[in-house]
Amino acid sequence: MRHAIAYGRDHERWPDDSKRPLTPEGEEGFRGISWELAKAALPPLRLFSSPYERAWRTAEVLREAAGWPEPEYMPALEPDVPTEKMALVLEDLLGDELGPTALVGHRPNLHELASLFLTGDKGVGIAIKKGGALCIRFDGRPKPGAGALRWLLTPKILRSLTNHPPARAVTPTEI
Repeated sequence: MRHAIAYGRDHERWPDDSKRPLTPEGEEGFRGISWELAKAALPPLRLFSSPYERAWRTAEVLREAAGWPEPEYMPALEPDVPTEKMALVLEDLLGDELGPTALVGHRPNLHELASLFLTGDKGVGIAIKKGGALCIRFDGRPKPGAGALRWLLTPKILRSLTNHPPARAVTPTEI
């Protein structure tokens, strides 16, 4: 997941960009779509987040509104961490015991990480909108090029789901 809509960079208000929060509208809008995400996707066993305020708050909203697990700090999800380092941290952390795991992070490294896991190349243009989510499935250990895209949901798609009957989560054995 990419964090929900945050205030724009403002060195006067937030000299430390890691403290820049979500806007009230961004948080409220994300709270609404997190309900839809919870209906459309299997809940993760673990939820990792960048320690930056805007990502951490997004993870907290997922816990509060969608019933996802308590977020866990993952410094490797900070915006300036190289994609390859982030991938190695995830490979080591997740190992062979894969289960549904959610990450909340930032552009560009979250986009590059998805690209790396899907294609083996971090330069493929994958875009995740603020408050959007992407699901990658691995058969075995997560590593570059080994992932398969299951779905990509933009906030607009998630908002549109409120006008439709609840979706049933698809289990991996049904794919």
